[in-house]
Amino acid sequence: MMKRFSLRVLRSGVVCAVMALSAATASAETLTVSAAASLTNAFKEIGKGFEAAHPGNTVIFNFAASGVLLQQITQGAPVDVFASADQETMDKAAAGNHIKKETRVNFTGNGLVVIVPKDSTLKITGLKDLVSADIKRVVIGNPATTPNGRYARAAMQAAGVWEAVQAKLVLAESVRQSLSYVGRGEVDVGFVFSTDARQDEHKVDVALTVPPVAKEEKSGQWIPSPIVYPVAEAALSKSQLGSAFIAYLRSPDGQKVLERYGFLPVQSSNQ
Repeated sequence: MMKRFSLRVLRSGVVCAVMALSAATASAETLTVSAAASLTNAFKEIGKGFEAAHPGNTVIFNFAASGVLLQQITQGAPVDVFASADQETMDKAAAGNHIKKETRVNFTGNGLVVIVPKDSTLKITGLKDLVSADIKRVVIGNPATTPNGRYARAAMQAAGVWEAVQAKLVLAESVRQSLSYVGRGEVDVGFVFSTDARQDEHKVDVALTVPPVAKEEKSGQWIPSPIVYPVAEAALSKSQLGSAFIAYLRSPDGQKVLERYGFLPVQSSNQ
């Protein structure tokens, strides 16, 4: 009788273990995050921290220009969380009902810089220097799809050099591609985010820090417009982890990672 009882206990334990494992597997999720290309390095590290804080769950990232990511979302791409490098792209997402508007928050900021290849001898003290005959090629992100390109265009328009520089422009698909072009010496000058320049500081030098601007609708004047990144849950997402990931981004742990990669706290970038 004792052996039969022990066997029953053993079988019962095995069944419980299998049921527990099945329950854990069933509750595990894969969270898909579409994020601006400039967030690549920081988000990869943040993803590891989030997974450690939520055992059994997995984060998959899709990095590209913010406009490209929005196009993917509008075409039905399975996305749970969308992080943009500008407010304009997120405004379009909200207008098209592609995000859960109540989940939208700002979580970090950035800066805009002009960079040159490490071995460049160019002396750039202001954006007006871009019209110099010594500068043949200037790379920016495509303004139609990249926040970086729109920030660069606005800065050059405000400086009165946009028309003169257009013939020199090389349009990149993302800010990371702009960075790559400059790092390889394929262009003379490029506009990137300050965080991107830090990633390749052994290949590029920052020649100029550019205050980001935007044109005020009523006055038509160019005014300071800090670069602030918003994030939101995608409208079609069924994930239970989206809100937790956004909360982690804004937590001290998430903010420390962003700061380490050169991003700015929202309170200092969103004035």
